[in-house]
Amino acid sequence: MSQAVTPIPLMELTSGIYSFKALALACDLGLFTELSDGGSTTIADFASRHDLERRPAELLLTACTSIGLLRLDSQGSYRNTPMSEEFLVQGKPNYFGGWVTVVDRHEYPAYEKLADSLRGNHPTTWDPQRQESLFAPDDPVMTEHFWNGMHSLSAYTAQLLADALDFTNVRTLLDVGGGGAAYDIELCKRYAHLRTTIFDLPFVCDLTRPRVVEAQLEDRISFAVGDFFNDTLPSGYDALLLSNILHDWDEGDVKKILATCAAALPKDGLLLICESFVDDAKQGPPLAALMSLNMLVETWGRNYTAAEYSAWMREVGLEPQGVTPFEGLGANGVLVARKL
Repeated sequence: MSQAVTPIPLMELTSGIYSFKALALACDLGLFTELSDGGSTTIADFASRHDLERRPAELLLTACTSIGLLRLDSQGSYRNTPMSEEFLVQGKPNYFGGWVTVVDRHEYPAYEKLADSLRGNHPTTWDPQRQESLFAPDDPVMTEHFWNGMHSLSAYTAQLLADALDFTNVRTLLDVGGGGAAYDIELCKRYAHLRTTIFDLPFVCDLTRPRVVEAQLEDRISFAVGDFFNDTLPSGYDALLLSNILHDWDEGDVKKILATCAAALPKDGLLLICESFVDDAKQGPPLAALMSLNMLVETWGRNYTAAEYSAWMREVGLEPQGVTPFEGLGANGVLVARKL
C-alpha cells in the first residue's frame, strides 16, 4: 500500500525561516560563545545578561534546543551541543557564524525582491547601475562580514580538499581569486613542502594579509595583485586553484577565466576547480541547486555542471580528469584538469 502524500514536507520548508532566524539571532547575541568551554545558562541568567523578559528568553532558548543547537540538563541549565561548540563559538578555527551573519544581513533582505531578480534577470543584493560587481571595497556590510563569512565556508571545505586530493607532487600553487587564504592556509599546514601565491584585487589582498600573518605562514604564502579579467596571471606554478570563483560569472566570463588560467599553466600543469556542482542532468543536488538560485540575487552566474566545465576546458587545451566528490559547505567536489 502506497504511503499517503502529506503537506508535512511543505511545512518543514516553510518553517525554515523560524529555524534560521533563531540561529542568526543567537549568533548575533553571542549566545554560543558565552556558553563555550563547558559554560551554561538558565533562562533567568540569559534574560538578565541580555536585558530580556523571561518569556522571549525562554522561547529563544527552547527553539535553539529543539533544532540541536543547545541541550537542556536536568538542572534547568542550557549548554552548547558538540556542533555549536565546534562551529558557533567565535574565535574557534571552524567558526561558521560569519556565514550566518552574511546570510542574515546581506542575503535575507535580497530575497524579499527575489521576484524582481527573476523577472529582470539581475542581482538585488547590490545595484548593477552603480558598481561593477558584488565585491565593492566601500560596502561596509561586505567589508565587515562577507570576507569573514566566506572564510567560514572555505576553511572547512579546504580541509576536505586536502583530504580528497594528494598534493605531494604539487610544490607551487597559484590561488586565483584566493582572498581570505583559507585554502592556502589549510593546504600549507597539511603539506610542509607547498608554497602558494594568492592572486586577487588590491583591497582583497590587504584584507587577507592579516590572516596569513596570524597563521604564521608569511614565508610560504605570498601575494600577487591583479585582476584576472585584465591582467596576465603569474606563470611557473605546478597548479592553479579556482575555489568558488566561477559560479559568480556568466558563461562568457567563465570561459575567459578558464582561458587565462590555461595560458598561465605549463604543460602537464593542473587546474583545480572547487565548486558546488549541479549534476549533469540538472536535477540537484538540493544544496547546489539552491545555491545556484542564490546567484540570481547575488551575481550574473550560477552553479555549473561538471560536463559544462569539462567542455569549456577542452576548448582552451585542458583535459578534464574527473570530479572528486566530497561534502563541503561551499563546494561538493573538485574537478581536476591537466594542461595538454
